[in-house]
Amino acid sequence: MFADMYPSANGRPSMPPQILAATIVLQSLHGLSDFDTVQELRCDLRWKAACGLGLNDTAFDPSLLTYFRRRLQRSADPNRLFTAVKEVVAATGVLKGKHRRALDSTVLDDAVATQDTVTQLVASIRRVIRDVPGGEKTAATWCTAHDYTGPGKPRIAWNDEQARAALVDALVTDALNLLGHLPERQLDEKAADAVGLLALVAGQDVEPVDDGRDGRWRIAHGTVHDRIVSTVDAEARHIHKNRTRHQDGFRAHGAFEPETGLLTEVELTRGSGQDNHEAAVAEVLLADESEDLTVLGDTAYGTGDLREALETDGHTLVIKPPPLKPAVPGGFTADDFHVDTAKGEVTCPAGQTKALGRPDAKGARTAQFKKLCTHCPLRDRCTRSKTGRAFQVHAHYDRLKAARRQAADSNWQAEYRRWRPPVERAMAWLVAGGNRRVPYRGVLKNNTWLHNRAAALNLRRLINLGLTHTGHTWTLAPATT
Repeated sequence: MFADMYPSANGRPSMPPQILAATIVLQSLHGLSDFDTVQELRCDLRWKAACGLGLNDTAFDPSLLTYFRRRLQRSADPNRLFTAVKEVVAATGVLKGKHRRALDSTVLDDAVATQDTVTQLVASIRRVIRDVPGGEKTAATWCTAHDYTGPGKPRIAWNDEQARAALVDALVTDALNLLGHLPERQLDEKAADAVGLLALVAGQDVEPVDDGRDGRWRIAHGTVHDRIVSTVDAEARHIHKNRTRHQDGFRAHGAFEPETGLLTEVELTRGSGQDNHEAAVAEVLLADESEDLTVLGDTAYGTGDLREALETDGHTLVIKPPPLKPAVPGGFTADDFHVDTAKGEVTCPAGQTKALGRPDAKGARTAQFKKLCTHCPLRDRCTRSKTGRAFQVHAHYDRLKAARRQAADSNWQAEYRRWRPPVERAMAWLVAGGNRRVPYRGVLKNNTWLHNRAAALNLRRLINLGLTHTGHTWTLAPATT
């Protein structure tokens, strides 16, 4: 199982990898540090028995766990422990005939502190000076806003707004000068990452000062999309879980079988970006499913693209459609308009019909009512635009409208209310015991950790269901009365 992680023919691992793997799973279950994990292995007989150690075995140095995780993360199959547990699940047959999968996600806090603009700029410039050949010499000539060889932030009167503005301007100027005057040469991966990070940080929070003078910078209003929140972990992101809850970190996604309480797949992604949205990750969560399923999810999974993909794969959808938002509070919604996509026409609540225009890059078409709204008695309930209503019909309009009709059915609602809520319990299991905060930096390391934790939770659930080995295969023992 671990032969590819130890390709050298010289000698053998100092500790059998199966013992380290079992220890990693227990560590993920209990959310312990490497030191505390080894202490448990030395002192707790249950841990010794689970990991295959004898009574008098004194475990190993905690650094071995770090080395093992590093080999695992860099291997061709970093999630092999979760895969092994999935094979046990398949052998028991516990999922046979269980055709429902509930999807959900939760936000995980990052393992580093969020940095402000000044801290990120200083840290990024220091990293280029340290990691890029010729960076130190270039910085000595072109970077004058701060002594980057010393620790800490620049010493200014932080309660002085003008001083802060001057510092930001000077730091951005230093960053751009450093990027523009580095020697032209082929960079290795470490140096290239340092240069790329500085370029991102130098442009994400600032904008030119519009005062008639060139080359001056200030903190920009608003937050740039996909903003880096820390140079220590450049993959952590600022996440809006909802309108009131904001966090910095990553997003954990899961597919859950609600009858057995087993996680069938998990995935950890950055917290922002189209490729990391719940609907984009859903196809990954269901990619290994060989049977037609009933897929349950909230409005985050209700996009037209995901619906089309899942329906093409033969799945039945019990996914809550996104709510309609009227242009005027209490006014007409999109369902009050009659849309005939085949004819390319839209009829408004007042009975006026307009043709749909040509599709844009995303396949959306627009009907321009405009002048017809001038003397319309229903205008106050339809639009606030001074020029009149423009009604947009996107590429999946018919599919989403059918989903809204389906969601109004009582049988659909009963199915959703019964089988969708249990996935919240699975998300609570993932973050319980202090595991809301990820233990490592970066998507790769934390994604492996999430899969290991899901494997541990599934093992615990299987044991509660009566997991046993017959000598030939895994099975669930029948419940005793």
